[in-house]
Amino acid sequence: MLRDEGPLVPMAGCTDLYVALNFGTLGAARFVDLSRLAGLRSIDVRGGVLSVGALATYTDIIRSPLIRRRLPMLCAAAREVGGAQIQNRGTIGGNVANASPAGDTLPVLAAAQAIVVLASASGERRVPLTDFYTGYRRSVMRPDEIVAALEIPKIRGRQWFRKVGTRAAQSISKVVMAAVAPNDGEPPRIACGSVAPTVVRLPRTEAALGRGEDIGEAQRTMLDEIAPIDDLRSSAEYRRRVAVNLLARFWTDLENA
Repeated sequence: MLRDEGPLVPMAGCTDLYVALNFGTLGAARFVDLSRLAGLRSIDVRGGVLSVGALATYTDIIRSPLIRRRLPMLCAAAREVGGAQIQNRGTIGGNVANASPAGDTLPVLAAAQAIVVLASASGERRVPLTDFYTGYRRSVMRPDEIVAALEIPKIRGRQWFRKVGTRAAQSISKVVMAAVAPNDGEPPRIACGSVAPTVVRLPRTEAALGRGEDIGEAQRTMLDEIAPIDDLRSSAEYRRRVAVNLLARFWTDLENA
C-alpha cells in the first residue's frame, strides 16, 4: 500500500500524530493503520541480538523480562514517557520514526548501538540509529518504508539513564542522557537528546573520558559537541549546564558503584 497507493502516513499508537492533527500541522490526510500487525510487536532474542518490534508499547517494554535483563536503561526511559495511558498506546517505532530530538528512548538506542530495521515491499534494510537521522524530524526512511524493529547487540558495562524535564513526570525532556560504562578497555558510550537537531552520540567526550582525562576537561569537550537552542521549554544555556551536570553525575555514579 505504501508503495502503490501512497503517499500514506503509517499510524499505530498515534500519541504524536493526533497532536499534530489537532494543531493542524500535519499536512497529510491519508493513513495506513499498522496497529493490528501482531508480527511487529514481538520482543525476543535472535542470534544473540535483542529484537524489539516497532509496535512494542512502552508498557510492553517496561514489563518485558528480556529488556529488563538486557537493556534496563530502555525500561527506565519507557517509564518516563507520559503517563500510563501514553505508555499503553505509544510505540517505540513511533518514537524512532517521529524523529524528535526530545524522544526519550532515542539516547538509549544510540548509546546501545541499536540498528533500525526498515521494511518495504521490496525487502528489509538495516541502518544504525546514529546514521538514521538527517536533521530535525528528518530521517533516511523512504515513503514506502516502515520501521519494523530495533536490533540491539548485547551490552557489556553498566547502563545509565537520566531525564530532566519541567516536572517529575509527564514532561517533555529539556535534556535526556543515556550512557554505558567503559568495559574491557573500551571507552564509555554517551548519547544526549534535546541538545541538537537530532539525538547525538558524543565520541569526543567518550574518548576524553576513555583516555582518563578529568571530568572538567570532558565537560568542556562535551560543550563543543552539543548545540542546544532556546525554545518554549528551555534556554540553550540551561540545557548546556544540565548536560554537563548529567555527565558529571554519570561519572560520579560509576565511581561510587
